[in-house]
Amino acid sequence: MIAKIALDKLQDLIAAIAKNEKLYLPVDKKDGVAVFEEYKEGSKLSQQLNTLRSAKDFFFPQIEKLAKFRMEGKKIEVEDIRKEPEDYVIFGVRACDVRSFDVLDKVFLAEPVDTYYKMSREHATVVSFACHAPSETCFCHSFGIDAARPDGDARMWIVENDVFLEDITEKGKKLLDGIDLAALGANCDEANKEAVEKEVERVHDIIGKLPLGNLKPVDNRDKELELFNQVDKWKELSDKCLGCGSCTFVCPTCQCFDIEEFKGNNGAVERFRCWDSCMYKDFTMMAAGTPRKSQMERFRQRFMHKLVYYPIQHDGMYSCVGCGRCLRRCPINMNIVKVMKAFQEEA
Repeated sequence: MIAKIALDKLQDLIAAIAKNEKLYLPVDKKDGVAVFEEYKEGSKLSQQLNTLRSAKDFFFPQIEKLAKFRMEGKKIEVEDIRKEPEDYVIFGVRACDVRSFDVLDKVFLAEPVDTYYKMSREHATVVSFACHAPSETCFCHSFGIDAARPDGDARMWIVENDVFLEDITEKGKKLLDGIDLAALGANCDEANKEAVEKEVERVHDIIGKLPLGNLKPVDNRDKELELFNQVDKWKELSDKCLGCGSCTFVCPTCQCFDIEEFKGNNGAVERFRCWDSCMYKDFTMMAAGTPRKSQMERFRQRFMHKLVYYPIQHDGMYSCVGCGRCLRRCPINMNIVKVMKAFQEEA
């Protein structure tokens, strides 16, 4: 059943959730971007389409301490610094970012399981936020993602002056059951479902008219080597790439990382996991050098992984969710959409 409350009760709803569990939500900042932050009294849900960085930070943070070592002569003591996190809610996650969790799960929850990721993932309840005004840079529909009906543990729609809420999983049901929705003036009339369906149809109509409304990925799993060897095409596509890595740091599905160790004043050595980028020339640097010496090779690796390698390994699932962040952030307008269109032309 879908519950409805008045839009002017949204802040009360958010406060009610925060009273029961630690809550994070996207908020607008002075520089015009939206970021996920822990709820503080008066925090308002951003209505922007996307946060600057995705919600993957909750499970795979940019910098994460992994372990601490103490050394005395030849004796090494390893301190396990992992702590079981408390339950928390990520509120207002868009459909593209919700799908990115599925992409990351297949990497970090596959054997051997990444226990740091697993703990953060298991304690999170995800409340998704349906899009009502997709932008010209959106193409999540290309990968079978429904921006108007997002996945998650529970989901929310804002339609004119009303907020609609629906639980999807047991986590979502537990979250909503823990809130006194009646005190917020909620009703669960059958008409709520009709209102949501009407909104979903309206958003689908908008998506169909977007510049990237007809963009579809080409299934090239059987052409891996053929595409890899098209050096001239990759050189043409990558010719303007600066190798700045901006696209990888805003991408919700990128999972490249490096391991760094630092020695403190007390003699302890701390090990950290830090985001890295396959677009950097020193990525995967080994004693003999790097396996990808040119920017063309690094560019090829990034997009072959998104559109070919990952689908081969994961039953056709793409490692892109069409959020459009790379389109907006690339300083030279070289992005995955141009590569997808080049693949279409090739097909």
